[in-house]
Amino acid sequence: MNINPFDILKNAQKIQEQMSGFQEKLGDMTATGAAGGGLVEIDVNGKLEVLAVRIAQPAMDDVEMLQDLIMAAFTDGMTKVKEAISSEMGAQLGMPNGMNIPGFM
Repeated sequence: MNINPFDILKNAQKIQEQMSGFQEKLGDMTATGAAGGGLVEIDVNGKLEVLAVRIAQPAMDDVEMLQDLIMAAFTDGMTKVKEAISSEMGAQLGMPNGMNIPGFM
């Protein structure tokens, strides 16, 4: 494989502009993680910030179960938003199946 470093430099500014635009989109991306059949729901944005937590009354009767449901809903939300980020980054970079780099996310 013959890679021309000058081609990489030419594209560096374009890639930087794309990534800057992508970072702006991260705040608009959202995903909802849920656990316990919707007893606990957590909204997460593309900046990996928790936006909202909703807990149904029945979940509050058992503290240990509630703790497990919160962790599961958080993990579900993070997984979903990371998949959305990967997909969007892949689309930005011309990779229709998303970024599939081991250890990336």
